[in-house]
Amino acid sequence: MAVAEFDLIRRYFAVHAPRHPFNQLGIGDDCALLNLPAGHQLAVTADTMVENVHFFADADPELLGHKLLAVNLSDLAAMGAEPFAVTLALTLPKVDETWLEAFSRGFINLARQHNVDLIGGDTTSGPLTLTVQAMGAVPQGRALLRSGSQVGDLIYVTGQLGNAGLGLKIKQGYVCADPELALRCFNQPKPRVSEGLALRSIANACIDISDGLAADLGHILQQSGVGACLQWDNLPLSASVAEFINHSGDWRMPLIAGDDYELCFTVPADCSHALPAATCVGIIEAEPGLRMRKAGRVEAFEVKGFEHFS
Repeated sequence: MAVAEFDLIRRYFAVHAPRHPFNQLGIGDDCALLNLPAGHQLAVTADTMVENVHFFADADPELLGHKLLAVNLSDLAAMGAEPFAVTLALTLPKVDETWLEAFSRGFINLARQHNVDLIGGDTTSGPLTLTVQAMGAVPQGRALLRSGSQVGDLIYVTGQLGNAGLGLKIKQGYVCADPELALRCFNQPKPRVSEGLALRSIANACIDISDGLAADLGHILQQSGVGACLQWDNLPLSASVAEFINHSGDWRMPLIAGDDYELCFTVPADCSHALPAATCVGIIEAEPGLRMRKAGRVEAFEVKGFEHFS
């Protein structure tokens, strides 16, 4: 017997009443009801993932559920927003209950880790397409923007660069001596929510790294009207990414590969002692454009990332 839409929602996604104090009413009515505290702004983001565009057709549904939510929580983290609610829209070619059970498990488990409620959404029939809208709260005037970077700021990144890009190459056939970390970063990115909250009183500008450090830092440079110089030797790379660079000679990979979902942020030099765990990778300069210092030489670095319609 086919599963009706409301039975599907109730069985796999309406698993608990709203727990976050900002959420008054969740799944079950025509709309959810939210109570934003006085003195706060609402941060809203949305992201869509399409089969064979953003994920492989054989993707593990539990890992896919995690990643779909993680990339949206990463956007909120980059704004210094506390996530509290999400909506989920599913376009499904068919109702596969085994797939739905695994997908919902990955999604809901990550939501619970961050005290985020699933408060509504939609289901329909068609090519597999997954859309999340995520909502967070940030104190008035304290959101982290891309436009606040200042000349002399130091540039930092959380975590490591290039692991997810290497994970994609492994999925495409590259043989790696130790693939576990790269595949985990590709399939299950860790949204840096706590780091984003810690940065909102420290950082001048922030962005999450979804399209590669060069491209995403480029958005900060453009919107802040500044330039930057990165220090190649300071880039935080795993042993597997370093091995890939040594074998391939492709030293640009960790700068242009997407899906890292780390935070890139700039801070005044005298604030660096107060930062969460992160690595300094460069400095903001007055001269426009992005430059790379490598092997004692400074050269212009083309800022280019993933283009959906290229």
